[in-house]
Amino acid sequence: MWRHLVGDVLRHERRAQDRTLKDVAEAARISMPYLSELERGRKEASSEVLAAVARALGLSLAELLARAHGRLGVSVTSVTEIGARRQASRGPAEAPYNGQLRLAA
Repeated sequence: MWRHLVGDVLRHERRAQDRTLKDVAEAARISMPYLSELERGRKEASSEVLAAVARALGLSLAELLARAHGRLGVSVTSVTEIGARRQASRGPAEAPYNGQLRLAA
């Protein structure tokens, strides 16, 4: 989840600056496919790589992480809302999930 949030921030900032993957990747000294995977949340990046990409976008690492943290609240709210909608749409035959997992022996 965290890498998706960071990726969303990277992509949003890059697009807001009207910059290409190639441009930002070159400025950060990483490959364009790697930056694309970071933006899509498919790769975990080291703090050094995140700092380099943030600098290429004119951000500090702290600013990048703060923006991702800000999106965390939005994501948690979205997940909670989805769960509430699913609960409300359940038919009478379905038992509500009580949060417990039982394993068969």
